[in-house]
Amino acid sequence: MTKDGKPVEKVGEGLIRIGAMTSDQVKEVLRKQREKHGHDKLFGEIAVELEFVDEATIESFFDKP
Repeated sequence: MTKDGKPVEKVGEGLIRIGAMTSDQVKEVLRKQREKHGHDKLFGEIAVELEFVDEATIESFFDKP
């Protein structure tokens, strides 16, 4: 929750919402994150490595108001 009580949007959910990734791509990133990296790598890093999105898309997602 944010300070104003709104739920925090997960990166994968937000990227699906804006059309940058599909739900299958998000599932693949989460699977790889869990199995190969033990959650040591960020979602965005893995998504870029898999070439599902570019770094600019990830940065713009986090720069949103």
